[in-house]
Amino acid sequence: MKLVILGGGGFRVPLVYGALLGDHAEGRVTEVVLHDLDAGRLGAVARVLAEQAEAAGVPDAPAVTATTDLDEALRGADFVFSAIRVGGLEGRAADERVALAQGVLGQETVGAGGIAYGLRTVPVAVDIARRVRRHAPDAWVINFTNPAGLVTEAMSRHIGDRVIGICDSPVGLGRRVARILGGNPDEAFIDYVGLNHLGWLRGLRIAGRDELPRLLGDAELLGSFEEGRLFGAEWLQSLGAVPNEYLHYYYFNREAVRAYQEAEQTRGAFLRDQQARFYSELSKPAAGVSALAAWDATRAEREATYMAENREAAGVGERAAEDLESGGYEKVALALMRAIARDERTTLILNVRNRTTLSALDADAVIEVPCSVDANGAHPMAVDPLPGHATGLVCAVKAVEREVLSAAESGSRATAAKAFALHPLVDSVAVARRLVEGYREVHPGLAYLG
Repeated sequence: MKLVILGGGGFRVPLVYGALLGDHAEGRVTEVVLHDLDAGRLGAVARVLAEQAEAAGVPDAPAVTATTDLDEALRGADFVFSAIRVGGLEGRAADERVALAQGVLGQETVGAGGIAYGLRTVPVAVDIARRVRRHAPDAWVINFTNPAGLVTEAMSRHIGDRVIGICDSPVGLGRRVARILGGNPDEAFIDYVGLNHLGWLRGLRIAGRDELPRLLGDAELLGSFEEGRLFGAEWLQSLGAVPNEYLHYYYFNREAVRAYQEAEQTRGAFLRDQQARFYSELSKPAAGVSALAAWDATRAEREATYMAENREAAGVGERAAEDLESGGYEKVALALMRAIARDERTTLILNVRNRTTLSALDADAVIEVPCSVDANGAHPMAVDPLPGHATGLVCAVKAVEREVLSAAESGSRATAAKAFALHPLVDSVAVARRLVEGYREVHPGLAYLG
């Protein structure tokens, strides 16, 4: 099979390739094509992948090629993994600066920053979807590009259910909770529902029994894992659920904004500088420089500092060692490809079109929910309705996403301002209008908003 990785010069690509190296079954991926607009980054990542294959001792490792020609990359693809970053990390850092200057959150997927990122990314994602339809009509697109739910919905309007969004946040949450409760994370069923970066774990069944009430009834257990420390036992008990970590931006917004404003560097600026050092090091002659070792050290630093501002705001200090393991989006991607290519039926939490899953949303709204996956794709499973407070938040944020899609399609500056103004974390229409102008000034890619 041929796998095309869009954003193939991106820092996380070796995680995907590493997962492929462990797959030796018939029908596995044998060809990987990396596509990126930056040839230098492609070369750096290709070096890491070559060292990965050598270190793993896999004689028939998937062959790797790289190209800056998108159409060439897509031809004959079986799967397309999209992990692009429109505007790069400099764009993310600018998103944060503009929002914080107005006193609102600039995180890359939440609030003003997420809207700005979406406005830049949706036109590019739509172009990719159209090219996939033209050059690889039978391919399945696995979208990891943020904001993942919004981008998946934009692409689904052109290639339907053949685009599926993935995220490691809900999987990581479920695995942490399963371990705390003494269960096998690979065997537990995670009852998780919402939008991307806006969902709640409402149950966790081990051997058919929901063990979440036991966790919620034990303050000591609640304080023993990342989300429990971040939100606090009392708030989780009030909710009767465990929120995705990104809901900290909503439930503790003032504290999060203040922590971002007081930080020496925003997250985007930190990653921009960190990855610039990594790519600079790998641009030097190869002698004496291990690309794989440089990548692994950079990745470890990245994971250890994840959501540092939120932990600072919550007063919980550094990440615990047991929390450093993510949900493994590369493992989710591999499981998804296996299920479709080999009809190995499985259950995964994915971003797919709602159909009739959540009655408060229409059929085409992309949600994040457990899905049954087989050769025909991902099918959302029936779930209990969300409680009123969660339904209200989901509907409000989905309405914002729809305004972003409308603004990207129409080029309307007024519609873009409406998207900002309607977001629960933007507290003024005047602020919304200033955000639009601020983002247009720093992002040439938003010049289409007339």
